[in-house]
Amino acid sequence: MAPVSKTSTPRLGKVLKRAFFNRDVREVARDLIGATMLVDGVGGLIVEVEAYHHTEPAAHSYNGPTPRNQVMFGPPGYAYVYRSYGIHWCVNFVCEEEGSASAVLIRALEPTHGIAVMRRRRHLQDAHALCSGPGKLTEALGITIAHNTLPLDRPPIALHARTEELEVVAGIRIGITKAVELPWRYGVRGSKFLSKPFPK
Repeated sequence: MAPVSKTSTPRLGKVLKRAFFNRDVREVARDLIGATMLVDGVGGLIVEVEAYHHTEPAAHSYNGPTPRNQVMFGPPGYAYVYRSYGIHWCVNFVCEEEGSASAVLIRALEPTHGIAVMRRRRHLQDAHALCSGPGKLTEALGITIAHNTLPLDRPPIALHARTEELEVVAGIRIGITKAVELPWRYGVRGSKFLSKPFPK
């Protein structure tokens, strides 16, 4: 992908509605690569995600509903935001039919919109490091627990389909201790904006 610049504002694809998420979580994860995620107009191209299915123990929903993960058990197309390690927020997109409790974790973006705002929020100039991790991107986009349970197709959140074909690669997920063998991490091959490179 081309290096990002201050004037880099790629055209936006069609708006992704909540129905887009009413499918197998792994299919949705793949199709989100290259889509544009915006929060109050700030964001970029999704270059890395992870899928989590309720049947595997790495998913927050594996042991059933709790006050924290309740939104995962609802209808698809909503945001699930949680605090990771008591430090930073992570944002997920709820997928599959109501009750499935499966979601896609957004791991990294290539900044394209509102880069100056992201730099102020992150106190960082390097565009490659602004959104290269799930906690980094939520800070850059201003995502907090206030965004939990919000619909993904209404302000302040907007998602747009990718406008070009990209080479999507898969690998094992990062930073988990259960179901580590599942190759449910997806990303853009060779992107410089990933949280961690994929094995070659």
